Amino acid sequence: MIKQIRLDQFRNIHTATLTPAAQVNLFVGDNGAGKTSLLEAVYLLGMGRSFRTANLKQLIETDQDYCRVIAKLNDDIPAGLQLDSRHGLQIRLNNAPLKKLSELASHLPLQFIPANCHAFFEQGPKFRRKQVDWGLFHVEPSFLFHWQSYKKALQHRNAAIRQNKTDSEISLWHVALVNHGMKIHDLRLRYLEQLLVIFEQVFKTISDGFDDAVVSLRYQPGWPKEKEFAQVLNETIERDRILNYTRAGVHAADWSFKINQSEPSEQLSRGQQKLYFLAISLAQIHWLISKGNHQSVLLIDDLCSELDHWHQEKVLNYLSSLSVQSYISSTNLALPEYLPKEGQHQVFHVKHGQFV
Repeated sequence: MIKQIRLDQFRNIHTATLTPAAQVNLFVGDNGAGKTSLLEAVYLLGMGRSFRTANLKQLIETDQDYCRVIAKLNDDIPAGLQLDSRHGLQIRLNNAPLKKLSELASHLPLQFIPANCHAFFEQGPKFRRKQVDWGLFHVEPSFLFHWQSYKKALQHRNAAIRQNKTDSEISLWHVALVNHGMKIHDLRLRYLEQLLVIFEQVFKTISDGFDDAVVSLRYQPGWPKEKEFAQVLNETIERDRILNYTRAGVHAADWSFKINQSEPSEQLSRGQQKLYFLAISLAQIHWLISKGNHQSVLLIDDLCSELDHWHQEKVLNYLSSLSVQSYISSTNLALPEYLPKEGQHQVFHVKHGQFV
């Protein structure tokens, strides 16, 4: 959670200091006013990258040399970053230079719902794996070790394939791939089975027409389920030589929560898909809270896109009942009217990079 945040020369925001509420924070205004830039600054603070561009220099205000974001996190831990053309991105946490981005992520668990959240359905398994691995990173202490070890072994096996090494030299990496890969597989499967129960409750609460729907888990580990992972690695060496990379493994896993035995992309409307994706993020936040982590931040860019007024109100009511700090942008100036009377809320009217 963020207690206070200051932006200097960040895109079209010359300078701004905000004290956000502990729960729902609404940012309303016209397009280009600076709403999404504020969400981007929070995202950068939690992830070390932008969700809008890979060229971070674009974050610096026109005709300025640098931009800066400084925040006070929960427990009064200071966090800040500065970006300039000479030194690049520099991040400090608790008054010390940041060594690993994972340290930043652990202090500010952050979920982001983009205006076009349909990438979850359209961009393939990689996006969905990232979603579930985010949760595992925060709730399973061993996950990061196994994932980093698996990636290292995978890189070595792929290098051996590209260098046309012998089968035995390629197979040297199979033990590490299987040991760490199966740990990741077990962690993912157990996490998704637990998440399914929470997701079903959240989805049926914030949507409508699905009270009697049957929600089930589809999980593909990254190799044929009827075979052992080690067996598949040995059997596919020649195929992988042709492909020039290792195809089978947890790096190729996929999953979804099916609705009445159908994939959500096949059955749900665009608005329902947005609620589906939001329900997954909220279910993960619920799981973090159940584990004693109350630091989560939820960013929703353009909540009103593809949602009618009734569903906008349902989402705001649900967020107001959670121990999560949310930052929500919208061009709908009437959105604050849908906030419930109870809860800790803040409404910011944004115009030309200024927050009132």
